[in-house]
Amino acid sequence: MRGAADVSDPSRVGSGRALEPERTNPKMKIDVHAHLYPVAYLDLLDSFGGSGVGTAIARGRHADQTPDDLDRRLAMMNKAGVDVQVLSVSPQDPYFSNADQGVSAARLANDILADVVRQGGGRFAAFASLPLPHIDAAIAEMRRCFDKLGMVGITVSTTILGRPLADAQFDGLFSELDRREAVVFIHPSGVSLASSIVTNSHLDGPIGSPFEDTVCTLQLIQARVPERFPGIKFISSHLGGCLPFLMKRIDIQAPVFMQGPVLPSTEAKRFWYDTVNAHPAALRCACETYGSDRLLLGTDTPYWQDSLYQLAVDYVRQSGLSNEVAERIYHENALALFGAKLSKPLNQSDA
Repeated sequence: MRGAADVSDPSRVGSGRALEPERTNPKMKIDVHAHLYPVAYLDLLDSFGGSGVGTAIARGRHADQTPDDLDRRLAMMNKAGVDVQVLSVSPQDPYFSNADQGVSAARLANDILADVVRQGGGRFAAFASLPLPHIDAAIAEMRRCFDKLGMVGITVSTTILGRPLADAQFDGLFSELDRREAVVFIHPSGVSLASSIVTNSHLDGPIGSPFEDTVCTLQLIQARVPERFPGIKFISSHLGGCLPFLMKRIDIQAPVFMQGPVLPSTEAKRFWYDTVNAHPAALRCACETYGSDRLLLGTDTPYWQDSLYQLAVDYVRQSGLSNEVAERIYHENALALFGAKLSKPLNQSDA
């Protein structure tokens, strides 16, 4: 199934004018936190009742797969010296109680992203979206995306139709992800921990999303998910939210929410974290808390565009870190995490 949109026309995927990066720094930069929001996919979500966070926030941001939007994206990447973006549609996730609707939406999103990657001249990779909470259907779509579309991992939200990602309901999916040694990019669901105190104050973006990152990572640690499924490579967004700043306090109070002698600060080093934040002191704190080998460049485009996109990239080198550490964050850690998947050509079949 291709869905409602014709995504096979090469003219839909950029003009090709800006495919080659233009920069003076010969080192690579790989952006693991970047969103694509195809209008055809958003329209399908709305026809099914909309995503949990609503599609309005994703519209009008030059984030479609049209040639103009992709050329604009590539121009920003070139100016910032970014070689590759790993695309996802989160938090516009295909999560519906109706399994058929979820499958239809997931397949459309993944087909569009796969075509953008295929025709992107090596500038893009993609995380697959899954029709959760339907485990069997999600595993089937994951296999299609990995084996036939060549996607480099999956994206999931911190909560799925109100259930935390750490819920035992998702252990079946984790088992298959563990077997595949898959990369799992965790993005806030956009509901600000279902807190009206946060949303009524219009603090969803500034603190609601980082709070979701913080709580989700701790819930996964609490449920021993990284320990029970060690093959999964989890990426938490936005430096893991408040974790670097609060880690000592969390360790001290671990007996309140953890069983056994395991320290959250130790378990947190099983995760990777993207750098979407732009505060140099926070990045230095994250390096000290997790280790610089657990950090990956992220920009949160299209929410961060133009000068903000440049800031998201440049602040890594401007944070007082050594050049060696900056290069780890810019590309070495991502290459170690994804391996050959970043350069693996996509299968032309999308059956």
